[in-house]
Amino acid sequence: MSISRWTLFNLFCCCLLAGACWAQHHHDDVLNPDEIDQIRDAAQTPDDRLKLYIQFARARLDALDKSRTDPAVKDHAQEIHDRLSDFADIYDELDENVDTYADRKDDLRKPLKAVIDADTEFQTLLRALQSSLTGAQNQEVYQFFLTTALNAVDDGARDHRQLLAEQEEAAKHRKKREKGVDEQ
Repeated sequence: MSISRWTLFNLFCCCLLAGACWAQHHHDDVLNPDEIDQIRDAAQTPDDRLKLYIQFARARLDALDKSRTDPAVKDHAQEIHDRLSDFADIYDELDENVDTYADRKDDLRKPLKAVIDADTEFQTLLRALQSSLTGAQNQEVYQFFLTTALNAVDDGARDHRQLLAEQEEAAKHRKKREKGVDEQ
């Protein structure tokens, strides 16, 4: 019986390792080596790390916008699809980092304001893209990713605003408790 437990434990560990490797590989596919180094350097600082993800997501949307009219691009629909996919992957990383820092009970009030501003910017850019691409040839190639990216940003914006409100409320309560302790 103990052999099968040990085997199950090893199998479980292998599955965890495989998942971590896939996540790292997937992460590396979206970010270039310089971006990966920047993220590593900012690993412990929520403000810096979240700003980097915002910067990287913005760069992907800028690349998407440029590729739409670039005469060197042979397949605009596929290029739009690929840039939207990259943006969505980076935005998911941004959102996962917000969740991780929130779970650690970090004070995210300052970086969340930047994230919420970026959410608004991304929503505006994606909706403008959606409007400009209506009726475009090969729209079905990228429509799913456009809708997915827009939904992710809409959901993220809602969640980020809610988290900011919760963190501001918690900060008020901490301040009241600290003030009460100081007065005693």
